[in-house]
Amino acid sequence: MPSYLITGASRGLSWEFLRQRSSDPKNTVIGLVRDKPATEKRADITDYNSLQVEIRIFQHGDAYRVANDPPAASAQTALITGGGLDYLIANAGYVSKFDAYDGIGVLGEQPQALEEDLTHCFRVNVLGNIHLFNVFLLLILQGEAKKVIALSTGLANLSLIPKYNVEVASLYAISKAGLNTAVARSSAQYAKHGVLLMSICPGMVKTGHFTDATPEQMRGLAGMLTAFREYAPHFRGPSTPEAAVRDVLSVMHRASVQNGNGGTFVSHYGTQQFL
Repeated sequence: MPSYLITGASRGLSWEFLRQRSSDPKNTVIGLVRDKPATEKRADITDYNSLQVEIRIFQHGDAYRVANDPPAASAQTALITGGGLDYLIANAGYVSKFDAYDGIGVLGEQPQALEEDLTHCFRVNVLGNIHLFNVFLLLILQGEAKKVIALSTGLANLSLIPKYNVEVASLYAISKAGLNTAVARSSAQYAKHGVLLMSICPGMVKTGHFTDATPEQMRGLAGMLTAFREYAPHFRGPSTPEAAVRDVLSVMHRASVQNGNGGTFVSHYGTQQFL
């Protein structure tokens, strides 16, 4: 009976991971959420009773706080799974709106806001996941599959930035580059124990991040979309969460330490093609 723990499971891609993995009654699926009542309310609306899911709250909304009581978090998970954990899907994170439409030089006109936003990005997206890995790798080592994936972004791919001059979302991208490094470093420690840790970009997905953008902000976003089309002429816009999750799960299940995937950062295709 494979076991999955999914962070940030109340909405977006994580909710879709929860839905897809829970559709198989053989799976044991645990969702870590910040707002348990709101998640349960949404679950009721979407026929939650048909899903094989345990919703637990370990203060993971501000992800780093999962470290406040790691014995309780891992102990509760172990009680549900029987002692181990097969898959950890780390998707909880902070997507900045402050940096979404302007270049880093424009953000620098508000130095205090820049510092506060980047610090929060780092605390949640990097430090939070380091704590998450350290808490749950003890259970992963007792699991069968022994796989940990972190959801990242192609915006953190250093080879693409100078070539296509994507200016927006710089603070978010910086934090995700830090996350990719943390994943690689964790892999360096645990690959010898058979644990796969890797970062996967789901591509550009319709999750509602730009629904409240002003016309001026949309002009800034248009520059990014132009760069995307230059990079990937086949690109026709964001994919659905359903398709993105299906692609990421396919990459995760194909990947292995033996195949050299440990510590890597790849796309939803399993390659360096990020769109």
